[in-house]
Amino acid sequence: MWNNKSGEVSGGVGVALHESSRLKAARLPGGARRKDTPEVSRMFVDTARIYVKAGDGGRGAVSFRREKYVPAGGPDGGDGGDGGDVIVQADGSMNTLMDLRHKKHYRAENGQPGAGANKHGRNGANEVIRVPPGTVVRDAATREILADLVSAGQLAIVARGGKGGRGNARFATATRQAPRFAQPGTPGEERWLELELKLLADVGLVGLPNVGKSTLISTISAARPKIADYPFTTLVPNLGVVDAGDSRSFVVADIPGLIEGAHAGAGLGHEFLRHVERTRVLVHVLDLAALDRDPVRDFEVVEGELRLYSPELAARPTVVAANKIDVPEGRSRLGRVQEALGSRGLAVYAISAVTGEGVRDLVSAVANYACPQKG
Repeated sequence: MWNNKSGEVSGGVGVALHESSRLKAARLPGGARRKDTPEVSRMFVDTARIYVKAGDGGRGAVSFRREKYVPAGGPDGGDGGDGGDVIVQADGSMNTLMDLRHKKHYRAENGQPGAGANKHGRNGANEVIRVPPGTVVRDAATREILADLVSAGQLAIVARGGKGGRGNARFATATRQAPRFAQPGTPGEERWLELELKLLADVGLVGLPNVGKSTLISTISAARPKIADYPFTTLVPNLGVVDAGDSRSFVVADIPGLIEGAHAGAGLGHEFLRHVERTRVLVHVLDLAALDRDPVRDFEVVEGELRLYSPELAARPTVVAANKIDVPEGRSRLGRVQEALGSRGLAVYAISAVTGEGVRDLVSAVANYACPQKG
């Protein structure tokens, strides 16, 4: 929501994701390492590898009707039941793949065998694996995308159960009235799967570390990420919901900062860029007050890393947020940045994420991309 008197942002509804998936010690420029970077899995997990096995079909029965006063009852072996499927379903109450890190193997129930008196075997129960919306499921061997679950309740069968075998009653004919054989059930599918969570956000905040992305998302939404004056403060993605007015709102994602060489593993690498792949627009945050760096050069570094990760992502609409104009040194460099980036057809918005100056104009511009007004 906005404070109409001051024109500043005053909260809103948001959610922040905290802790790390499988972060290694971050490499800072020059090869130094952050001592407090977690190296083990914690609460936020965005990748997983699991094994799934559908149920096998039950075998058909070989049986003959034997009753008093029925001397020629004939075959009455029933069919076997079908094996259960393995299903992956999006669950709106989940936001991490943590559960799949602890349990690696998932098996559906086998179909039960048929029985005499033409009794059909019970079908096996399905195994349902619940994942957060935004999860992409791939076959680990072929890399084929089996499902992209973007909405709660959406599901996909990733391993189909085997069919139950036919009982001997199915094979009786006029010339073969007492078949003494039945079919076995077919085996269920099995495979290794790779699951990758891509957060569902409309807007992605990108930039070098410590340029003010986390401060900006905390200003425009209710998200409360960790904020500190050192690089790689943000170690996991943060989500916030922004109220842009006029009944428009959008979800913004703040990801850890990129540094030159991220494609080769520097810093946190490209690990978290998957979380802005679904966005409609990128907001490139620049630090105008960093006197030891050139903001235009910073923009080119991050743009280059985006292009190396995905040319399609780099070509997405981009809005530049020239941050820290509340600092005299930052305001003095604004004109040159606007001229240099404006000549490339980029919209540059001067803001202060700390004081809120210029933030309303930035949010309105971003909303035109993220949630354009109809009509």
